[in-house]
Amino acid sequence: MKNGKSRARLSNPAINKGTVLPPLYGPGDVGRVASVASANDLPPEQYRSQFRRDYARLIHSPAFRRLQGKAQLFPCQENDFFRNRMSHSLEVAQIAKSIAIKLNDQHPYFRSNNINTDLVEFAGLAHDIGHPPFGHNGEEELDRQVIEHGGFEGNAQTLRILARLEKKQTSQYPHSDSVPTPVADGGDCRLGLNLTYRSLAAILKYDRQIPTNEDARKRNGSEKKPVKGYYAAENALVAKIRTHVAGLDVTEGMKTIECAIMDIADDIAYSTYDLEDAFKGGFLTPLSIISMPDAAKQAIVAKVKKRIDENYSDLPGHEREFSLTEYNATLRSIFSGVLNIELPQFNGNGEVDVVDRNAAIISLTADISNNLCNNGYYRTEFTSELVGRFVRAVDVWHLDEARPMLSKVRLSIDAFIAVEVLKTVAFNAVIMSSRLKSAENRGQSVIEQIFQELKEDDGYLLMPEDWRALIEAKPGDTEWKRRAICDYIAGMTDAYCIEFYERILGRSAPSIQKPH
Repeated sequence: MKNGKSRARLSNPAINKGTVLPPLYGPGDVGRVASVASANDLPPEQYRSQFRRDYARLIHSPAFRRLQGKAQLFPCQENDFFRNRMSHSLEVAQIAKSIAIKLNDQHPYFRSNNINTDLVEFAGLAHDIGHPPFGHNGEEELDRQVIEHGGFEGNAQTLRILARLEKKQTSQYPHSDSVPTPVADGGDCRLGLNLTYRSLAAILKYDRQIPTNEDARKRNGSEKKPVKGYYAAENALVAKIRTHVAGLDVTEGMKTIECAIMDIADDIAYSTYDLEDAFKGGFLTPLSIISMPDAAKQAIVAKVKKRIDENYSDLPGHEREFSLTEYNATLRSIFSGVLNIELPQFNGNGEVDVVDRNAAIISLTADISNNLCNNGYYRTEFTSELVGRFVRAVDVWHLDEARPMLSKVRLSIDAFIAVEVLKTVAFNAVIMSSRLKSAENRGQSVIEQIFQELKEDDGYLLMPEDWRALIEAKPGDTEWKRRAICDYIAGMTDAYCIEFYERILGRSAPSIQKPH
């Protein structure tokens, strides 16, 4: 938004007349890595789709259950009001489904080729399943520990959990062997939940391999922080996903429409519901956001402008303008409905004609601002209105007529800017605050010390029997051992990670009763 005037809206491209487009889903989508059925399997179920089966497998998995013990914004033990990774994932799934329903209703191609809402919901529920304990700080610490063995990153771990770590099937079990064998003849036989290729594609946000060591990252221009992508160990799997979903000639950079919808829904949830938690937690108020010093606002403007240029490079430069003036206009559009904000009058040149930009735009009191933070009715109304506004702003940006599954969707640029402003404000005020950093720093130290203890010669014996057996199946393989330790720690909840630390390194007396 420039000086209170709306930017150009996203176009909704029409299908060329006479063009017959391929269907959105095909036989390759529902294929599975292990497609051989057991003799004891029931006949195919006519009452539910393969994607609905994947949805059920996810819901019933231990990795999904553990999301309730992983922090979203605030530590889980702080207050049962604040969101955790599971409640966040449920909200992302609901928003993603709403977006899919909207596109199915309003776009001519998707009206007759519906985006599968089970698949979109699955992506929303699964998108954070690879996050380790203690959020991004835990992610960075695990990455440091295995940087020379392929690195660690939350999205890569999501794919690894779903396709390898969860305990449902192996390449022989249950269709041929009666006993599961995770490792045979030095090969990894685990198949995770054995999901369809299209479901796995729906969570593949970054279709690129993570550099396998620090030198490779430097050559690739990557920073030392976790690199988004997938692990080298999943190279062959990702190639199969691409082939089954998009075709043989797609070699990298694949992102399905379901994945794109999930990605937008995640940003919407982050920018609204995390902000609601920040209000409730006393980290922010609308007044503190609006009255922020210009220097702090300029830092946010720079970050948001960079994101605009990355995601809307196809738009002309004047539509991508974003300065302090546009930033303040964005805040007015966000808070005008709840804070009695009076928009300024403009002259013919688009300049403020009546009052100074900062002094007379806003007419409110601290009480009004605090009411939004302290009154649940006001908070709910505010976030609900924002979510609805952002969902309505999602549209088809590019319909890929050759491969409809790779069609692109995005927010209108005004909505994108609002989402990015709120995300950045929440990040700066909450995640970077000293109040939260103390908890995060402790979590990082806990993970580091657990990892160091487990990687010692016999340290892995502190792990549960199934993890010990996994390491012993490939003796002397340092990379395999480090990855197994990393997988084990990454699967811990925040509370269990601290408890495990206390049992092996802390002040708590060791217990033989506590299950792993």
